[in-house]
Amino acid sequence: MSLYALVVDAAARTPDALAVSDLSTSLSYGELDARADRFAAALRARGVRPGDRVVVWTGKTAEAVAVAQAVLRIGAIHVPVPRGNPPERVARIVADARAALVVTDHDGQVPGAPSLSCAALAHAAAPGTRVAHATVGAADPAYILYTSGSTGTPKGVCLSHGNALAFVDWACRELRLTAGDRLANHASFGFDLSVFDLYGAFRAGASVHLVGEMLAQAAEPLVDFVLERRITVWYSVPSALVLMTEYGDLRARGPGALRACVCAGEPFPLNRLRDLRRGWPGVRMLNWYGPTETNVCTSYEVTAADLDRTTAVPIGSPAAGNVVTVDGGEIVVSGPTVMLGYWGGEPRTGPYRTGDLGRYGTGGLLEYRGRVDTMVKLRGYRVEPAEVEQVLVAHDTVRDAVVLGVGTGGRSCLHAFVVPEAGTTPEFAALRRHCASFLPAYMNIDALHAVGKFPRTRNGKVDLAALSGLATTGADA
Repeated sequence: MSLYALVVDAAARTPDALAVSDLSTSLSYGELDARADRFAAALRARGVRPGDRVVVWTGKTAEAVAVAQAVLRIGAIHVPVPRGNPPERVARIVADARAALVVTDHDGQVPGAPSLSCAALAHAAAPGTRVAHATVGAADPAYILYTSGSTGTPKGVCLSHGNALAFVDWACRELRLTAGDRLANHASFGFDLSVFDLYGAFRAGASVHLVGEMLAQAAEPLVDFVLERRITVWYSVPSALVLMTEYGDLRARGPGALRACVCAGEPFPLNRLRDLRRGWPGVRMLNWYGPTETNVCTSYEVTAADLDRTTAVPIGSPAAGNVVTVDGGEIVVSGPTVMLGYWGGEPRTGPYRTGDLGRYGTGGLLEYRGRVDTMVKLRGYRVEPAEVEQVLVAHDTVRDAVVLGVGTGGRSCLHAFVVPEAGTTPEFAALRRHCASFLPAYMNIDALHAVGKFPRTRNGKVDLAALSGLATTGADA
């Protein structure tokens, strides 16, 4: 089965059932199916062929979901890029993917790249137009998710129809999804958490309710959204729930129709997790783990037994048919959800080494112990400091730069340490504006420290521990 077949099948079973809803538009399965076919015909007429990459640079809308379905139906590869990405970064993604087309819902342009607006796509094929759906196999690429790259360039994680379906089928069974469920989609379309929100809903014939980019960071309106939309299944990074608890009165207002709450992407602060578990005795709570390259590969259900816990909850047991081992302290994954490889690189062979440290503890449950390298997680997003550093040193006032992630969960932030060019004084606001021109908002710096030189270890490397100490004290050097 292909990812696009989930909507086709649901439309055949229940064409009038709600499929997807954003803040202004709702589409039934019949409407989503017809619109996707119409868009597919328009893409085919533009010359898009099986295997081509189509960058969909849009906001979180029902229309964008239909475009993604259209891309898959003609056997092309969906490359979702959140609207908040600046044009310069999108241009790097377009170049790396060698995209055949960029579809947008705004005025942003990528110089030299063929582009088409959603509105133009809608008018390019007459209502009722259909095309034959491409035949795809489990090993065929379905989508590419671009993450922060350690070389300073965004890195494309390529996943197949089979990769996604192995996870989605497991998740639907684990959460016992039915057509009556109402899933929230908090994560951006370019973040792997969205795979469950969208395709889990489509697999079950349920509805998915899109949380717009602005709403995603607004505590009280988010709680209103959960209650007013009668959300039954919530999936997000823990920091979103912490935000809703601290500033949106989430626990006191109650879970409404919520029956399952799933978190992934970063450790959940233990005190907050226990508070929610205690306040929501009737809601299933699960902690899922897995990098973008594997999607979810382990799962742990948080129960009343965890209320007395004094250490972080485990990331659990292998999930979705994967085998998860620990080799030299590093978590290693093999199985059906593991990516095809990085786009433009060699196909993956053998197990995937996550770069995460772990150990199997009491009861054979896997525990997360941190990172092998310098990559950091900010509110669930993966950030390679090298990519931010490369942007900083391109500024006229910066001769050298080191970026560190400081703090955990919702309080994590990026500290930039810069050595100024002679005769200049780097300004925080100016560097923030500069970064915003090249990086998505979640990768922008949160603090600036000007240093005369970087402290060094005995072997001549930058002393990251010393810089981290400066970040903690707020001092320059």
